[in-house]
Amino acid sequence: MPELPEVESYRALAERALRRPIVQVDAPDAWFLKDGLDAPTVEAALTGRYFVAARRTGKLLLLHTAGGGPVLGLRFGMTGRLVVDGRAGVDRLLYSSDRDVAAWDRFAVSFADGGRLLVRDPRRLGGVLLDPDQSGLGPDALTVTPAGLRSALAGSTAPLKARLMDQSRLAGVGNLLADETLWRAGLDPRRPAGSLSPAELRRLHRHLRATVTQLVARGGSHTGDLRPARTAGGACPKDGAPLTRGTVGGRTTWWCPTHQR
Repeated sequence: MPELPEVESYRALAERALRRPIVQVDAPDAWFLKDGLDAPTVEAALTGRYFVAARRTGKLLLLHTAGGGPVLGLRFGMTGRLVVDGRAGVDRLLYSSDRDVAAWDRFAVSFADGGRLLVRDPRRLGGVLLDPDQSGLGPDALTVTPAGLRSALAGSTAPLKARLMDQSRLAGVGNLLADETLWRAGLDPRRPAGSLSPAELRRLHRHLRATVTQLVARGGSHTGDLRPARTAGGACPKDGAPLTRGTVGGRTTWWCPTHQR
């Protein structure tokens, strides 16, 4: 958390920050500035400019400045929230606090009209970048084509869930989204990623796109149909079978041994 659905909500919220002159940049946490970036550099790069576009690739939010100026990249880690003019991009993050604590404000941009865009991150696992390198990211999970998904999985002996969460292969899928998608698609998360048949690949692609779209509309990756059952004694919402809990790709994973094959 946040995963693609949350960051897509942040992107939509960030459109409220477009075409508003930037008069101040606050970067009080040097740890939060990545790839050698420092506070004076990011302040000089953004002050006096304005954002013209809000874009997202996977879990990375990109704010473009006018005239081909620098691109502000925002990562949110596990607990980061975007807030614009006092409004948060999502109501809740499953593994974070919803409290508004000023000490958790890691980066902020103030506008000439008095409004602000800020990143609030209790655990400091996110980060701020300028002109971030995106070459290491795979296709976005919301827009990936069937051919792109097939390419991301082809020939891999890694567990299917691990491959889906590999950001260099497919950008945006996190733990909750992976479990929800595979549960809906009826696919065992432990299967070798390259073992899917053409029909299974088509089914996975269909459910991936539909799941992301639905969870964006619902308000986050924690709103999936499987999530309430991801607990000791939980039963599959589809067929009532006891769910299995294990570790796949280093992450806690829940699946139905009856219909996920």
